This record gives sequence, structure tokens and C-alpha cells, in this order.
Amino acid sequence: MAGAARGGRGGGGGGGLRSFFSYRIFVSAMFTLLFLATLSVIFTTNPSTSNPDSALPTSGNAYVHRTFLALKSDPLKTRFDLIHKQANAHITLVNAYAAYARKLKLEISKQLRLFDDLGRNFTDLASRPSYRASLFESEGPVDEDVLRQFEKEVKDRVKIARQMIAETKESYDNQLKIQKLKDTIFAVNELLIKAKKNGAFASLISAKSIPKSLHCLAMRLVEERIAHPEKYKEESLEPEFEDPNLYHYAIFSDNVIAASVVVNSAVKNAEEPWKHVFHVVTDRMNLAAMKVWFKMRPAEGGAHVEVKAVEDYTFLNSSYVPVLRQLESVNLQRFYFENRAENATKDANNLKFRNPKYLSMLNHLRFYLPEMYPKLHRILFLDDDVVVQRDLTGLWKIDMEGKVNGAVETCFGSFHRYAQYMNFSHPLIREKFNPKACAWAYGMNFFDLDAWRREKCTEQYHYWQDLNENRTLWKLGTLPPGLITFYTTTKLLDKSWHVLGLGYNPSISMDEINNAAVIHFNGNMKPWLDIAMNQFRHLWTKYVDYEMEFVQMCNFGL
Repeated sequence: MAGAARGGRGGGGGGGLRSFFSYRIFVSAMFTLLFLATLSVIFTTNPSTSNPDSALPTSGNAYVHRTFLALKSDPLKTRFDLIHKQANAHITLVNAYAAYARKLKLEISKQLRLFDDLGRNFTDLASRPSYRASLFESEGPVDEDVLRQFEKEVKDRVKIARQMIAETKESYDNQLKIQKLKDTIFAVNELLIKAKKNGAFASLISAKSIPKSLHCLAMRLVEERIAHPEKYKEESLEPEFEDPNLYHYAIFSDNVIAASVVVNSAVKNAEEPWKHVFHVVTDRMNLAAMKVWFKMRPAEGGAHVEVKAVEDYTFLNSSYVPVLRQLESVNLQRFYFENRAENATKDANNLKFRNPKYLSMLNHLRFYLPEMYPKLHRILFLDDDVVVQRDLTGLWKIDMEGKVNGAVETCFGSFHRYAQYMNFSHPLIREKFNPKACAWAYGMNFFDLDAWRREKCTEQYHYWQDLNENRTLWKLGTLPPGLITFYTTTKLLDKSWHVLGLGYNPSISMDEINNAAVIHFNGNMKPWLDIAMNQFRHLWTKYVDYEMEFVQMCNFGL
């Protein structure tokens, strides 16, 4: 009975153990079936077809498919995936450098072609039918020989790509810096051009505007004329004004103080001042002021001063003078006087030529000296911005050799040649003149009026001035027509007679200035302006008559 009881207990325990193991087997079987079902779904899904024009396949079911195949411990599949990733990485890098090069607009078309070709080679490699069938689209095992050949070709291309990138990386970095520097330079250059135009316009205003003290002086002189008309009655013509045996000077100016300095400096440095005659011509607006000045402050030493207006020479009319006739042209009036804001800074280089003074009759009187002074044989022309530093009678002793114009050359190197003053693209200029011919200066010119009449220089001037009505032969001014008119009739003088540049060149040596007979403040920095160069201004101010009451009243020079 006891044995039966033990047997019963043993039999019950064996039944519970069998139930436990049956349950474990069941659960394991279920998980196995679920795993196999999942694999079946994944393996039976159709892989996406890659675009043959794209880079190597990198995503989608095909890549997942290969990944699970790799999990089955196929080393060739894993190896293929690594090669595929390496190829795609270098395709991206090559395309990036090619795009970078195009952005910089590099002038290395050969390298750009190499990058483009290399990128296409990577893509074409993946599109090759043998590789697509065996590596990218195959469901079976990878052919080791095909993979080895694919790997070799990829590594060859990777090696070339790395070599090219190593060679060009530093160059491209430098090119980026260069391009940025070029952009900066361009922007700064635009600002510089604009500043130059504005500076040229401001300089023109400061140089051509009448200072308050000069305006005051002219007004005071006119007021004196009105207040005391009996003192300034017209006087008879002095015989010295037409005496060819005296030393005659022509000064054309609308600046009272400047004309007085020229006369004063010439007289003070003359050995025999009573033999010197100064013919001052101004415009009608400044005639009264000029006459009152030389009446109140006559030239020292018995020198003679004649003051006239342009309008006193009645032969100077539009039927005879081309400049006056051209001033009646609507186009020329529009060029000079039309009030347009863009004219102010449109052309900085030619801005000064838009000044109407270049077509003023006062500026062109120099071409009519023989007719203005018919009884004279020789005359010295002086600009109103010069200072005489020694006796000039030596000029009348020079043998002119039949030439008309005695002047000092201004050329040095390639500067101040005829090519700079005339349009040699015009066939008439190109045919008649040498572009390398040396130019000379206006400001102090000694004219043989007899030779002038013989050579008919005024007629030549008229001929060329008429041809230049539309400004195609030269821009404007009196120097280009002077260079043309006296092209073959100019006698070159020693440079010590006339030193130029004191109105723009601060580097002129004082030795050269001190040895000069005439110094010329040509340029914008006139000595009567605030913008004058201080190192030269005293050469002019020492001849200013500061004792004149109106000069003191107008605070000139303060």
C-alpha cells in the first residue's frame, strides 16, 4: 500500500514535467514560424529599379535586401557594400569640387573637364550592364570575379579622384580668396571713381568761383566810378599805345587783382619801365573796375597801361569769328548751359571742358593780335596768372627766324604730346599732324606779328575752328587750335623764360623757379584762391598792392 502510494506520487510528478516541456516546445515553434514568415515577406518584396543615369544605388529595398543577405554571413556581399559606399562618397566629393570650380569661374577648363569626366565615369561604372546584373540586381550570390574587377575599377577611380583633389584643394582655396579680393577691389574702385568725379566737380567749383574779396573789390571800384564820374572821363589815345619801338604786352583778363599783379611785377623788374606798354583787355562787365584800378594805381616808372573791352573791337562779331558763331548754335548752348544734374559728374576727365570760358571771346582774343594792334610788329602775350621775375626785353632781341610764335616746350617722355590734345582717330588730324610732336605752353608767348600776317595764321585758325564745330577734332580750349595754327611756325625758347605748374605741381624746385623769367600758376590752385599752394603763394602776393584802400576794405588775402 505504501508502495502504491509512492508510485502514485511519482506518476503525478512525471505528468507535470511533460506538460512544462511541451509548453516550451510550443512557444519556440511559434517564434520560429513568426521569424520565418518575416524573412519570407522581406525576401519576396520586389526591389526598386535604380535610375541608370543616377549615381550608385544607395537606398530602397535593394539595399535592405543586400543587408539581410549580408546577415547570412556572405562576405562578398559585405565587401560589395563597402566598395559601393566608398564610390558614392567620392562621386559626391568630385561633383562638389566641380560645382565649386564653376562658381569661382576659374580659368582652368582642363581641370573642370577632368572632374566632370571622373564623375561620369563613376556613374557609368554602376550603369554598366555586367555590373548591374551581377551586383545590383542579382538575387543570388555575388560573382567573386566580377566583384574583384568592380573593386579594381572603383579603386582606380578613387585614387585618381584623391590625387586631383589633393592637387587642386589649395588652389581652389586661394582662388576663393582671390575672387573675394577681386570683388572687394571692384567695389572700392567704384567708390574711388565716384569720389574722383565728385572731387573733380568740387575742385572745379572752388577754382572757378569768384572769391568774396575779389567780388567786393570789383564792386568797390565800380562804386568809386559812379560816385566820382568826373575823375574817370575817357581820355584821348596815347601815342605810346601804337609806337612799335616800345615793348608791348597783351593781357586779357576779367580779374582786376590778377591783371594788376602781372603789370606790377613786369614794371618792377623792368630796367626801363617807361618803355613798356601794357594792353589790358577785359569784358564789359569788368571794364569800369579795371579802368578805375589803373587810374587810382597807375603803373610805376612811367609805364603805360591801356584798358579796353572786347566789345571795343567791332570787327569781332559772329559773321567773322567762328567761336561767336558757334555760340549761337543750339547744340553748343545745350552742351554748356543746360541745367542737368548728370552733367556735373558724368565725365570727370572732361569735366573742365564743359566750362563756358573755353569758348569765351576773351579767351580766344589771342588769335586776333595782328588785327587788334595793326601798327605793331611784335608783342608779348601774358596770361593773368603769371608773375614776371626779371626784365623781359631780351625777348625782343631773339632772332625769330621767320617763325610766328616763340614758346617753351612742355613735353617730357610721352606727356604733353600732340596726341593728348587732338583726336588722331580723325583722318584729317592723322594726315596733317604727328601725334608725337612736342606741345608748347600758352601763358608767355612772344609773337612776331609781321610773320603772323605773312603766314595768314588767323585764317588757318578760322579754317580749323569751323571744322571743329561738333568737337570731333579736339575737345575745347585754346591750346589745341594754337598747336594746330602754329604747327610749323613756332620758335622754341629756353625753358628758363617760362616755368609752369605752380598751380598744380608742388614738386617744382625753387632753383628752377628762382631762375625763371616768368612763373606760371596754371592749374586750379590759383594764388588768389584759398586752395593755392602755400609754398608758392608768396611769389605772387609780394606784387599785390595791399596799400590800395579797397584791397584793405575787402580783406583781400585774409
